[in-house]
Amino acid sequence: MLNMNLIVIPILLLLAATAVTVARIRNLWAAVMFTGIYSFLGASWMLILDAPDVAFTEAAVGAGISTILMLATLSLTPKKRHRDGHLQSDDFEEKPLKHSPFWPLLVVTITGCALVYGTYDMPAFGDPNAPIQVYPDPSFVAKSQPDMHGLPNVVTAVLASYRGYDTLGETAVIFTAGIAVLLILRKNTPEDDRRANEQEAVS
Repeated sequence: MLNMNLIVIPILLLLAATAVTVARIRNLWAAVMFTGIYSFLGASWMLILDAPDVAFTEAAVGAGISTILMLATLSLTPKKRHRDGHLQSDDFEEKPLKHSPFWPLLVVTITGCALVYGTYDMPAFGDPNAPIQVYPDPSFVAKSQPDMHGLPNVVTAVLASYRGYDTLGETAVIFTAGIAVLLILRKNTPEDDRRANEQEAVS
């Protein structure tokens, strides 16, 4: 347990530092890179906690596909030409913060303290008498064969049946995110440009 804490605690500290960096950094390209680092650290943490399926998903979706989509979005953003003739992908990093970070920081701190306080009611890590280890009895692994009429894959039985509604919700979220990304990345047609010019002329 002590040896695992020597690995888990530094990863959690790196996760917190990366999250703060993403929130504070003003360069969008660097922020995308740090989000990929955050996903890799999260995948490492989940792998240490014996959740390889979640770790692989986080590494593939969080650090892989999401990073590619965000970089593709940045490549399609309009560029601004400065007086010296250089191109800059955005002027976001030149604008100072106009609001005080006190209230958001206070809300995040209170929420974090509440979550940490809630962990004190959880069973000890690896406790064989924890509810997740005891119930249901017999376990889902033992029940999957008779309940699913001989389905050989236990993971499929859990995801498609025992957690069917949860899996359906996750699929709906991924589908919605994919549609949103396609709408963001789609190129304007000449008809869209003409309508935009007409709206600008009217306004």
